[in-house]
Amino acid sequence: MDGEELTEQETALYDRQIRVWGADAQRRLSKSHILVCGMKGTVAEFCKNIVLAGVGSLTLMDDRVVTEEAWSANFLIPPDENVYGGKTIAEVCCDSLKDFNPMVRVSVEKGDLSSLDGEFYDKFDVVVVSCCSVTTKKLINEKCRKLSKRVAFYTVDCRDSCGEIFVDLQNHKYSKQKIEETIECQLQYPSFEEAISVPWRALPRKASKLYFALRGVFEEAEGRSPGEISIADLPAVLKLKKELCEANALNASHVTDSLLERLIIGTREFPPVCAVVGGILGQEVIKAISCKGEPLKNFFFFDVMDGKGVVEDVSNPKKESK
Repeated sequence: MDGEELTEQETALYDRQIRVWGADAQRRLSKSHILVCGMKGTVAEFCKNIVLAGVGSLTLMDDRVVTEEAWSANFLIPPDENVYGGKTIAEVCCDSLKDFNPMVRVSVEKGDLSSLDGEFYDKFDVVVVSCCSVTTKKLINEKCRKLSKRVAFYTVDCRDSCGEIFVDLQNHKYSKQKIEETIECQLQYPSFEEAISVPWRALPRKASKLYFALRGVFEEAEGRSPGEISIADLPAVLKLKKELCEANALNASHVTDSLLERLIIGTREFPPVCAVVGGILGQEVIKAISCKGEPLKNFFFFDVMDGKGVVEDVSNPKKESK
């Protein structure tokens, strides 16, 4: 992302943003290339935010056809079949996003994300995935890590009134302002597979209940299409919770049955939660690209029931110390 300066047109359009985070940060944004897979409501909010911020290009992947459920939480899809008839979700969202900022190149890529080789990912600076299995998340993250350049990797998922973001910036250097001086900092991130493999007993006692609950729900849903898990799966999820808690010496009462039931029943996204989580994701991606400001490490959870956003550092202490 080094090289070209901002054009006169970019400087004029992004004048207010440049006053906030500086010309260098805006230049980095305008030269960045973002890949997004899985166009649900939260991701739509994220895409809107980074397109308005002025990234260089945004590539969308989602070959699913538009349904009523798809547009219920995704404001980029007009509720008019004459507009989206015969188009994929990515194609419809692409058309809408182009109107937000004509200076950002928005395009669609078709195909299965997990089947693409490393050369494909090398074209991007940031990869964001949603609506996919745990296995796919691990695979994409690993492909990004094998590249010669650093590619920031994010996963985001929302179920009903809850949301989760995972971040892997690998070895990330950034600057932050402290009073009147600029401090250079560095963070080392674990991969997605490493993070979710950390034994629960090694986590703080006050770790977010959503972390444990979502691990159980996602594991039970593995191998299915997004949204296929239902209330009929509750007994299996409760059984899995008991097994995981026993294996990790965690009090089963820490993850309530009511929370698991809410996550299973609420397969649809809650638009206000999409706005919050999508906004946080946009903010984090901008920080990662610009290398300005302390990024979150490495999970973020939001639950509208308590109105709190919680950051959890889920890392293997032994691995981190090497």
